[in-house]
Amino acid sequence: MAAPSCNALGLWVRGSGQCLGSRFILACQPFCSSAAASGTLNAQKLAEKLRSQKQEQKTKKQPVPTNPVQRRVQELVRFTQQLQRVHPNVLAKALSRGIVHQDKDLVVINKPYGLPVHGGPGVQLCISDVLPILAKMLRGHKAEPLHLCHRLDKETTGVMVLAWEKEMAHRVQELFRTRQVVKKYWAIAVRVPVPSAGVVDIPIVEKEVQGPQQHYKMTLSPGYRMDNGKMVRARTSRNAHVAVTQYQVLSSTLSSALLELQPITGIKHQLRVHLSFGLDCPILGDHKYSDWNKLAPQKLSVGTLKKLGLKQAKARHIPLHLHARQLVLPALGSRKEELNLVCKPPRYFLCSLRRLDLRMPSQDQSGDDEAGDQKRQGYTCLGERAAHRPQVALRACEPQG
Repeated sequence: MAAPSCNALGLWVRGSGQCLGSRFILACQPFCSSAAASGTLNAQKLAEKLRSQKQEQKTKKQPVPTNPVQRRVQELVRFTQQLQRVHPNVLAKALSRGIVHQDKDLVVINKPYGLPVHGGPGVQLCISDVLPILAKMLRGHKAEPLHLCHRLDKETTGVMVLAWEKEMAHRVQELFRTRQVVKKYWAIAVRVPVPSAGVVDIPIVEKEVQGPQQHYKMTLSPGYRMDNGKMVRARTSRNAHVAVTQYQVLSSTLSSALLELQPITGIKHQLRVHLSFGLDCPILGDHKYSDWNKLAPQKLSVGTLKKLGLKQAKARHIPLHLHARQLVLPALGSRKEELNLVCKPPRYFLCSLRRLDLRMPSQDQSGDDEAGDQKRQGYTCLGERAAHRPQVALRACEPQG
């Protein structure tokens, strides 16, 4: 039997393995080189293609709608969804750019719209998730996570206090709990409250709303009710919480107003409930508390819709116009003076002010001096007033003079 020839590639030739190995190497080298070159070329082409597509997406501008209502809706969506679906690092970077105050104990940020403070069902990203990242951005990779000192609703913007140490966070929380922190909010109301300044002192309780959409809402639990035209004492709910809100009109037109709100207590959704069900002046964009019986987009007057550049069918895009503008913290720790923290309202808030012909107040109009003057002047009680669908009692007080 003839011995196998080394010309047949792939066969082991006894005594001539070197010949076969040489043939194998010679045969494989061109193939491997061409495959590697092809792979490199394809990878380069793919990378260039991805880079060009990304550049096109950056430079490509969305077509501007010709319909003014569509333009306004697009504007609102752009204002209110900028930070709702981003990477945690991007959110932490945005929060770091919006820092209002920072010292060895505290970090104060301007909370954006639409971001929950804590996690929960359906929450993909919240502020507490990015506190470790934010701390590392501010103090380096060995920094411990920041701690929350209080909370704001998902739709509320403005001043939010964080602490570097857990003990300091507890001390600030105690200041909030004992009502030693002065809190001032700005809100745009769709109607003008009467009187223009006063106090809403009505307890609040959470109740289930019966109807096609069964849900829960905070509502008023007044101590008095109307019975055949007479004011009678109502039975107090065990679950009701004492809730007190001081308010003042800073600017107004016939159908809207810019209000300064000072919550004396801190009950869930207190400002929204007192304005909507107590003063019958719901906050612009409050689609939950503008109607007790249902969950539906807020109903607005024709004039208000015209100023906002919207139709009623698009009112669901209006965000809540409630901004935590100012916090005054008393002296704490090594700090011997009180800390006055002020945050500018978001762009959509300022845009709505301009569209509704509401003026931004000057520093003197919204400062502590004016509030102090009002306290020194005293108040004249205007008596009880029924408001909203359930008969409620409102103690509204108007400055004398």
